[in-house]
Amino acid sequence: MSPTFLTAEWRRLALFNYRVEPEILKPYLPAQTEPDIWNGVCYVSLVGFMFLDTRIKGVKFPWHSDFEEINLRFYVRRHDPAVGWKRGVVFISEIVPKPAIAWVANTIYKEHYAARPMRHVWEAAGDNLRVEYFWRHARRWQGFGVQTNGPAMDMKEGSEVEFITEHYWGYSRRDAERTVEYQVEHPRWQVYPIGSWFCEVDFGAVYGPAFAPLTDAAPLSVFLAEGSEVSVRERKVI
Repeated sequence: MSPTFLTAEWRRLALFNYRVEPEILKPYLPAQTEPDIWNGVCYVSLVGFMFLDTRIKGVKFPWHSDFEEINLRFYVRRHDPAVGWKRGVVFISEIVPKPAIAWVANTIYKEHYAARPMRHVWEAAGDNLRVEYFWRHARRWQGFGVQTNGPAMDMKEGSEVEFITEHYWGYSRRDAERTVEYQVEHPRWQVYPIGSWFCEVDFGAVYGPAFAPLTDAAPLSVFLAEGSEVSVRERKVI
């Protein structure tokens, strides 16, 4: 097993899940992977959450341990002859407020990070939460969020939310023939029942014309996961 590169807490993950045609993901698909389809649906997810107590190889860097992240991601699988199928995530774009974090991720893990002004809202009223994430793109604020209507619950076996959250590998394109692979470790998450949600994101402006139809599309599902402590292992090139 590879050494640990990063530890952190990922907390209050808002996940907005959309149906797309697999063809639009081909430019982002790493070698040796294929789209991971659930019940005939190819998903992309818009995800916002907080990184807390972030440490790189055990070191906590001042002013870089707690921050927002927003990403657009899709789901893949890779057949490893030694262990069978690995189910993972590919990030189309990741947004953080700190340029140094973006530089590390882009340089080491070949991800697609950008640094933007960001903010979030966390409010609690009893068991109900208001969780919202925002970032500024080309002088316009983008944002999405949820309000819950009850306490967090265990997810059901074989459910959509299990499919979305239970991917424990990350993949990115090194080049046309090589792929960066890394393992992500965390316990099974609890999820909150959703009372209401909003999404005010110009997908075409932020992510490119291929994703513009999502601006006016309703997500197939919306989840809020409580999250947990996580560990990200050192990458390897395959």
